[in-house]
Amino acid sequence: MTQPSSELLEHLSRNSTPYLDPLARVDWEALSLESFWLPEEAVSLHGIPEFDALPLERRQALSQYEFINFIEGALWLESLFMERISRSMGHLGGDLSRATYRLHELREEAGHSLMFLELMRRSRLPMPRTRFRRFNLANLLGRHAPYESPAFWIAVLIGEEVPDRMNRLIRKHRDDICPTIYDMITVHVIDEARHIAHARETLGGMVDQLSPLQRALFRPVMNAVFSQFVHAFYYPRPRIYELAGLSDGRRWARLARQNTQRTAFVDRCVESALRVLEDHGLKLNWR
Repeated sequence: MTQPSSELLEHLSRNSTPYLDPLARVDWEALSLESFWLPEEAVSLHGIPEFDALPLERRQALSQYEFINFIEGALWLESLFMERISRSMGHLGGDLSRATYRLHELREEAGHSLMFLELMRRSRLPMPRTRFRRFNLANLLGRHAPYESPAFWIAVLIGEEVPDRMNRLIRKHRDDICPTIYDMITVHVIDEARHIAHARETLGGMVDQLSPLQRALFRPVMNAVFSQFVHAFYYPRPRIYELAGLSDGRRWARLARQNTQRTAFVDRCVESALRVLEDHGLKLNWR
């Protein structure tokens, strides 16, 4: 199996040092419920008349709950990554470069999770029940696929690339969102750039070695995981709308699913991950 070079791992590790706790890099005093946490462009109902007709406070509240749904997904992903990195540490065979990089990544993922939990604590908003941990296929793959397998690293790439595109879009709207959220997203984007570089390098060497038959067997399983993941991140459950003060959450969730502007937005967010996988002969689709 092809592994990332020691030079890449050492470069990524150098860029992870010195480490500053994300909790110290965020302006928590600027947190406000009277602001957007997502730019309106990134809210699931953006672009439909029913959303435009809502009072400002309802649109802001929906942006806040959709952001919480987003970071609930991030917490789920990071718990899987941290579990697998920790388990992998006993099988490195004295490879210092690999061990060092994995510990840097573990520390950064733990910091992100602490940052997300701190936001939840400080917001004092009722937390919706997450559906991410009920993803039977994705959880089975994330927890039990061999760490050095293409299936695991395809899942890692999807889990890092797809939210990262959303984060990068949010950062373009600095003046439109709460400063605390901007700080959080900035920390996440900077660290994830290293994680994505590592995942791309690892995955490339693995997928290129798959036979046509193996690719054919992989495709339906990975497509199911990809579609489930994207829908959970970008199409909130009815309860999210109700927590934001919108009655009949099922109606709003249906409007989001039918929203062509939302479909186009999600296409932009998943484009990078799809392109990387297609470059290695694995064509997936989220719809």
